[in-house]
Amino acid sequence: MAEEITDDVIRSKAISQIAVEAAKRNDDYSEFLNRAIKAALDIKKPEESTKALMSLAFEFLNLGKSEEALKIAGYIRELPGRAKVEAEVALSLAKEGKISEAMGIINGIMDEDVKTWAMSRLASQL
Repeated sequence: MAEEITDDVIRSKAISQIAVEAAKRNDDYSEFLNRAIKAALDIKKPEESTKALMSLAFEFLNLGKSEEALKIAGYIRELPGRAKVEAEVALSLAKEGKISEAMGIINGIMDEDVKTWAMSRLASQL
């Protein structure tokens, strides 16, 4: 039903919300997540597509699903947006004590400003 919505941004939000709600209930959300990513990528305006993907990634990160958030970040075409999600995932992992995994993600961030910011935040958490 959500796929029938004609406005690409509203369709993306609806499908993303379904994926998030399924994840909250610990249902099998993988198909919903894939649909949400596709819907966000189908948005015609690149900046709106980036916003939709970032929002979805942060929703999953807030649910403690850092692997999914990182997967979503990989689809973000705009470097600053992808870097911000990657940085937040790394900092979340560091809070869980997964320092080497967090460092690996931070080292892979292509945006130097975001990388520096994330390293600084990580250092202040230690």
